[in-house]
Amino acid sequence: MVRDLRDWIAGAEAIGQLRRVRGADWRLEIGTLSELNYKRRNHPALLFEAIKDYPPGYRVLTGSISNAARVAYSLGLPPTLSDAGLVQRLRGKPLEWERRAAEFPPRYVPSGPVEEHLDKGNEIDLLKFPAPFWHEHDGGRYLGTGCLVITRDPDSDWVNFGSYRGMVQDRSSLTVLIIPGKHGRLHIEKYHARGEPAPVAISLGHDPLLFLLAGIEVPPGVSEFSYAGAIRGEPVEVVRGKITGLPVPAASEIVLEGWMRPGSRKLEGPFGEWPGYYSGTNEPVQVLDVELVQHRSDPILLGAPPSRPPHDYSYSKCLLRSAMLHDVLEKAGVPEVRGVWFDEVGGGRLFVTVAIKQRYPGHARQAAFVASQCHIGAYMGRYVIVVDDDIDPTNLQEVMWAVCTRSDPEKDIDILRRTWGSKADPLLRDPKAAFNSRAIIDACRPYEHLDEFPRVAQASPEETKRVRDKWKELLE
Repeated sequence: MVRDLRDWIAGAEAIGQLRRVRGADWRLEIGTLSELNYKRRNHPALLFEAIKDYPPGYRVLTGSISNAARVAYSLGLPPTLSDAGLVQRLRGKPLEWERRAAEFPPRYVPSGPVEEHLDKGNEIDLLKFPAPFWHEHDGGRYLGTGCLVITRDPDSDWVNFGSYRGMVQDRSSLTVLIIPGKHGRLHIEKYHARGEPAPVAISLGHDPLLFLLAGIEVPPGVSEFSYAGAIRGEPVEVVRGKITGLPVPAASEIVLEGWMRPGSRKLEGPFGEWPGYYSGTNEPVQVLDVELVQHRSDPILLGAPPSRPPHDYSYSKCLLRSAMLHDVLEKAGVPEVRGVWFDEVGGGRLFVTVAIKQRYPGHARQAAFVASQCHIGAYMGRYVIVVDDDIDPTNLQEVMWAVCTRSDPEKDIDILRRTWGSKADPLLRDPKAAFNSRAIIDACRPYEHLDEFPRVAQASPEETKRVRDKWKELLE
């Protein structure tokens, strides 16, 4: 059972999914090496050791959940599953985890490894840790990328954690960018509406499963700690924060605690966004004044920088959203859905393909419109493509072949206007009105001509299997 980042690293190395890198510079080299690594086929996670200017034991891990094997491993599934196989194994799971979350509240323990070292007052120095300068045009060093920003609703016991970026401002403060509508932002705004500072804790190194959950749409009122417990089948162990009283993972590598005070803002960024551009606005954002730092000996920072896709967490977003959208389509009454895939070219949001077996006129359009406007698919979508069930939605070459040969632009492309956009959209010009449009592409064979549509010129599945089995050595 993986309980912390060190367990995860040992397990990933045992299955050949980790590579150690010695001597990289925190300025640009860690970020650039990580970026190059994401683009390699079947790339490993990278554990950076002996980082320039830092003690030998201080490390940074990147790529923890950036391929199928490591996401499966993090979820306790076989690491040999394919993209489509993982989506199928995860179908129905988010709803099950949501239902069972109440059975696995976090378990408070009297002490934990994170309490090994405590820094307070003048002892605090956030750059004691090797926060990388990730991209050449970033506005500063980002300590918070694969982090958990932990907050509590002041009106209830609901504890939330989300992964919101954190830029170091000085020895004891960092700016935390949380966009409107996110659960952590709602909690903080409630405190500020009362004229009170908001208590916040940030974990900077932990089981990547927790980071995976910090970036998906867990329903309001459900704690990601409980959600993680439902996946593990046992509660997450936490200790009570010494300053804020918030629960923090007992085996975290590094935890910051402090307060976000009303009106306390500083300029933040720019920072490379998940669509692949410096598209966010450079504006004052909320400051966290850090009053306590706890960390383990030889701490490991979990890094997850966004950039031009594929990036650190684009794959995991694609995977979980694909499984969730498949469930939503079936729940909405769309029959014969054979596959769903948010492709990494769109950062896990901008480009989604749905494969169906057509059963009636309008079936493809029904699937497309539901996929484009249900909650899981609506935020900053751009293209929704529906294909027949002989097309693998995870194979972009097959998808675009279907678009080129089975769709007529005049008849098969619909446009939705003034849909839910984002400030991260590089095309956005008015941040006060984050709208975008949505293209619906019906790339299925025309329903009225299904029986007459030309046969595909390729070997049948049966013949393909026979020849592949006979000539296995040649095709390896």
